[in-house]
Amino acid sequence: MTDPKRAFLRHTLATIAYRAAKVERGAPPGFGTFQLGKHARTPVEIVSHLGDLFDWALGMAQGNSDWSPSKPGAWRKEVDRFHASLLALDRYLASDAPLSVTPEELFQGPISDALTHIGQIAILRRQDNSPVRSEVYVKADIATGRVGTEQPRSPFEFDSPPAVK
Repeated sequence: MTDPKRAFLRHTLATIAYRAAKVERGAPPGFGTFQLGKHARTPVEIVSHLGDLFDWALGMAQGNSDWSPSKPGAWRKEVDRFHASLLALDRYLASDAPLSVTPEELFQGPISDALTHIGQIAILRRQDNSPVRSEVYVKADIATGRVGTEQPRSPFEFDSPPAVK
């Protein structure tokens, strides 16, 4: 592949997979249904939405911009579906198939939205008393094309300082 924009999008998908796997890994039993408030999304609803985002992104890339939300299932099922949707988009971007939207539109829409939602899950982990360790992400072992649930653990993790009161 010679298109640098598509290459960057693929690296971004690998980064999303890495960061998502970090917040998914070690989630305690019942975390998927943890809820901060009456109308707040649960973690499993957020992960389901992530799968929907990348199904939509693939559709956009292929010329179909229809949004089709899914009904969330079990935590593990939604985590696997989300990573499968990342893989489908990554394979499409790796191909010579044409893009029906610009790389910038894919980035500013579904891809950047996913980063926000991964951050939400990280916050929910902290609120559920199962925080995710911080790390030096610039040194993370992120590889283009590696978008599955199995991501390497970082040797650059550290404990976050306690909140200032």
